Amino acid sequence: MNRFYAAWLTLLFLFSSLAAQPKGKVWTTYKSALAADPDFSMQGEYSSTKSAIGVQVVALGAGKFDGYFLTGGLPGDGWDKGKTRIKISGELKENSLHFKNNDISAVLKDSKISITQGTVTSVLTRVERKSPTLGIKAPQGAIVLFDGKDTAQWQDGKMKDALLLHGTKSKQKFQDYFLHLEFMTPYRPYDRGQNRGNSGVYHQSRYETQVLDSFALEGKWNETGGIYRIAKPKLNMCFPPLQWQTYDVDFKAAKYDNGKKVKNAFMTVKLNGVIIHENVELPKSTTASPLKESPEPGPIYLQNHGNPVFYKNIWIIKK
Repeated sequence: MNRFYAAWLTLLFLFSSLAAQPKGKVWTTYKSALAADPDFSMQGEYSSTKSAIGVQVVALGAGKFDGYFLTGGLPGDGWDKGKTRIKISGELKENSLHFKNNDISAVLKDSKISITQGTVTSVLTRVERKSPTLGIKAPQGAIVLFDGKDTAQWQDGKMKDALLLHGTKSKQKFQDYFLHLEFMTPYRPYDRGQNRGNSGVYHQSRYETQVLDSFALEGKWNETGGIYRIAKPKLNMCFPPLQWQTYDVDFKAAKYDNGKKVKNAFMTVKLNGVIIHENVELPKSTTASPLKESPEPGPIYLQNHGNPVFYKNIWIIKK
């Protein structure tokens, strides 16, 4: 490799690394975001028992928004991938947010959104849904990995306000298990894609279920709910940032005979109480996984990807 080419590669790597860095403001508590950013109070989910429609509003920083209008209701509550999903950019006018295309006209103000389609007007109210497994207690026989008291079960584990920070792995190693875990992504409206609250839960430190602020997005393998580079979720059940969310995972380790893999690993995953993967086969480990596939058990790893992501109420049942 000549010197010119080596220098060019170095500069290219430097610029790409800088471009990948989160660049906007970040909030890690609901209270601080609500006090500092007026857009935060508009972002969220809107629904009504009287109307078969749901709306997800995403803040993009500096008064910019995207609205997603879903026929049938919100994901997991009436809408699925076979139904209509319409994206409309929002425009702030004084104290209200306006969405408009050829078919829909909507105005969001004071935690309510009025939607007009033809001659029909529906009024939806802002809601904050909670996972049915949020706060569930560890059953008898479960191993409690984190309960907010200490990080004794974690290597180099760090806490803040009784929450576990990303960038740690369990001291214990596991084969087949059921895992319950709760997580919260930060609010960083100025950032996009993988810079927006990125972390991940690595099963056996080999297979990643993604953690990211993927609220209202399409639902890809590199978004929350995705099994990284293997499978996208059946449904994007991601809640808005700064809301607690849950993963409930039934994991079956790969099987080996004399050191040779004879059966792939499998997992069933619930995100916020809804099945998004059912007995999905895992033919390979995640590219960036700390451990490659082998007959040995592995720890639970909570990825550090440069974003302040928090975890709590983590327990596991060996099978």
